[in-house]
Amino acid sequence: MSTFNTIAALKEGDTSVFSELFNEYHRKVYLYVLSKTHSRYLAEETTQITFIKLWDYRQQLDESKPVSSLIFRIASATLIDLFRKEAVKARFLQQERPGEAGSWNSSEAVEAKELQQRIRHVVRNMPPVRRRVFELSRYEFKSYKEIAELLSVSVKTVENHMALAIKHLRDFLVVLLLCRFF
Repeated sequence: MSTFNTIAALKEGDTSVFSELFNEYHRKVYLYVLSKTHSRYLAEETTQITFIKLWDYRQQLDESKPVSSLIFRIASATLIDLFRKEAVKARFLQQERPGEAGSWNSSEAVEAKELQQRIRHVVRNMPPVRRRVFELSRYEFKSYKEIAELLSVSVKTVENHMALAIKHLRDFLVVLLLCRFF
């Protein structure tokens, strides 16, 4: 089957074509990611997400491109997204456990924990949609696109809510900082 016919069949929701592609490329994608990351976990995650995206976004596939390049492009973008999420998660977890950093004394750790509690309080008091967008982004490490799909809103709406949430938090932190000096 030609690339055009394969993608056209996918766009029409032909699950047998999808199964054929899955059977042909699953191992190839897995080994490709494994060779880049040396992580079975990342290889498995990336491979599964790649095929989920292939099916979910089949309507946007470019019929002029070879199927293999589309699949590996999806895999590469997915892997980059996973790396970003892991980096953000690592930074967040490091902030959650400041005492383990070794360079903080106990009073700094207490202050950091108190500040985190205040920030969580401010977040809880945001308007519901803004709070949910912020939590999905910062606590669950979802991309703006994923959040938009989950909440059935546009990516631009997610961006606007995040901008307002961050501005609100920044204003809160400025007030808190000023209160420490007076």
